[in-house]
Formats: sequence, structure tokens, C-alpha cells
Amino acid sequence: MGVFVRYTPMTVTETSSVARDGKAQSITLGQTDPLTLDSGEELGPFQVAYKSWGQLNADKSNVVLVCHALTGDQYVTGVNPLTGREGWWPLMCGPGRPLDTNKYFVICANVLGSCAGTSGPAEVNPKTGKPYGLDFPVLTISDMVRAQAMLLDALGIEDIFCVIGGSMGGMQVLQWAVDYPKRVFSAVPIATTWRHSAQNIAFHEVGRQAIMADPNWHHGKYYDHGVTPHAGLAVARMAAHITYMSESGLTSRFGRSLQDRSGVTYGFDADFQIESYLRHQGISFVDRFDANSYLYITRAMDYYDLTINHGGILADAFRETEARFCVMSFATDWLYTTAESRNIVRALNAVGKQVSFVEIDSNNGHDSFLLDEPEMLEIIAGFVRSAAEQRGISTDDG
Repeated sequence: MGVFVRYTPMTVTETSSVARDGKAQSITLGQTDPLTLDSGEELGPFQVAYKSWGQLNADKSNVVLVCHALTGDQYVTGVNPLTGREGWWPLMCGPGRPLDTNKYFVICANVLGSCAGTSGPAEVNPKTGKPYGLDFPVLTISDMVRAQAMLLDALGIEDIFCVIGGSMGGMQVLQWAVDYPKRVFSAVPIATTWRHSAQNIAFHEVGRQAIMADPNWHHGKYYDHGVTPHAGLAVARMAAHITYMSESGLTSRFGRSLQDRSGVTYGFDADFQIESYLRHQGISFVDRFDANSYLYITRAMDYYDLTINHGGILADAFRETEARFCVMSFATDWLYTTAESRNIVRALNAVGKQVSFVEIDSNNGHDSFLLDEPEMLEIIAGFVRSAAEQRGISTDDG
């Protein structure tokens, strides 16, 4: 297993300039006005790493904010310099794609608490000169969204034409519509939920316990010891990855096929292809992700509940939003089920919001939103195109 390498971005101060044409940037926020977190703690100054594509039009009405999932980052499309691989949503974003960078200014920020340049537990605490570790404050999805709002403010961007994302990205989409009801014109939450279920919390807790049980974790101070809890993080990733796939998808892809052998070994090597696949997923993950970030982000997801400040009534959370919605689920997604998406749609209908809904019959489970699903791409392209017509977006630089 390799050693986790923390990405250290170039630091710039708060500014109203924007990066274009696929450039990656980092910005320092909260220097004078710290971010007040849901926990009551204040964070500042802090870094936000982001990337953007396309051109901001004259009236700044063509902004598309992409929100990434748990282990994602700002590298939506193009080569990710941290991994040397293609970004995580190239079929969705780019010239001629549903998020057409010839028409829209697309921006994606690494979430607060992550490890691709935005401040998180692996970054240096200016008070101690050492990595934060568990001294980093505990976060919520709403905290992540407020940090994104501060980024857009610093870039001189007031309104968002479309905010889109899947899984934890979809949570951010919904949180944007709730926390900034007049700032979002359209919203596309995909394969997501409005609050984390007991089952989802349970899976996350298994992963966290695997990390914390690793002798190299050192109560979150492994940076000081020159080690990383590789084994625990790999197990956490393996457990989570099972939830991203469907039973039928696993069966059709792997079944009970053996891995490079004609018979079982009567031992504990990876006899089956599915075992080898999961081990590969775990091993490759530890090279690109920080274990403490995994703890923090999964905790933020577990705390997520849109009704918590609205009397337990989901419809009331959406009462003030002015966004029109396209809600999307996948038939074999058992992590964030179609039933949960339907609850979101019913709540939006209850308060008279404009919403369309589709369940896509895919065999790929939760991860379907990251894959080549032609129906998904076609529907999103149509929704975004229609919303742009409603908005009267001009793509001239002016």
C-alpha cells in the first residue's frame, strides 16, 4: 500500500476573480468573518480548493454548481492530478455534455473536511503548526454548503442557475435549496435522501470503527507518527463499496467466479473474484483519501436531517425555496431508495413547488449516477436545457 500524500494547493486571498477553462484554484476564506458551524464553533481562516470550466456570462446567470459525493473532489472532468485518472463525472460535464461547458460556467469545490486541498483534519492547524487531526471541528452538510456560499460570495457570484449532485452531493443540493431559497434557480438531487437512516448510520459506524481500531490510527494523530491507518481505511472502503452496488449487479458481474484459479484453496486468500475486487477497491482508496476525513465526512452525513429545524416536517423545509427540481433515483439503489426520493417529491408537491421525478431502471445500484446511464444523461440534459430557457440565459461574454 502507498502512503497518503496530502495535496497542498497554492494559497490565494479572498478575491472576486474566477478561474476559467478547467483551472484549479484555492482560496482563503473566513479571514475577517469566520464560518460559524452548526456545532457553535468558528472556523477561520480556512482554505477551499475548487475547479471551474467554461465562461461566466455577462450577467453571471449561467453558474452550475456541482456537488461531489463522500469520496469525491473538485476534479469533475479532465485528468485528476492527485490520481492521474479521469475525473469522476466526465459524461455529465464538458463540451456538448448535459452540463455543457460551452454554455455554462461550471464550478465544483472540494467540501470542507475533505482532503483534496480544502481545510480538513489533515491540514495544518495555524494555532499548533501541526495537522488538526481530531482537533478539527465536527461538521455538518449545512456547514459544507455555507462554505460553498462563502466561496461564491468571494467570487462575486450571487445566484446559482443549477445545483446538481448525487449521493452526498444530492444532500448538498437539497441543503442549498433549503438554506438559500432565493439563490437557487434549479436543483437536481440524484440518488440521495433527505435524512440519513439508521441503516446508513450503522454502515458508517462499521467503517469508522475499522479505522479507529487500526493500531496506526493513534487517536487521529497518525500524521505525527509518520504512518497511516491503511488497513482500517481499506476495510471501511470495502464495506461502503458493497452498499454502492446492487445484489443483482454483483451477481451478474461476479457471481461465484473464482479469481485466477481452478478451485478453492481452502484458505483465506481471495478465492472469489468479488473478494479480489473489494480488496482492490480498499487498497487503491487509501492512496488518495485521508482516514480522518473519512470519519468527519461520514459523521456529517449521519447528522444530516432536513427537518431538524422545521419541526420534523419535510414539506416545511422546502416552503420558501424558489427552485424547480428534477429528482432522480435508481431502481436497484438500496442505499438511498426510490421511496426516499418519493418522500422528497411529495414534500415539494405539498408546498406547491415545481418538481419532476424519474426512477431509472438500472442494474448498477447506487453508483449508477457515476456511470454511463443514457436515460439519466438525456433527462438531465433536457431538464437543464428547459431551465435555461425559463431563465433566459445568455452565454455571451458581453
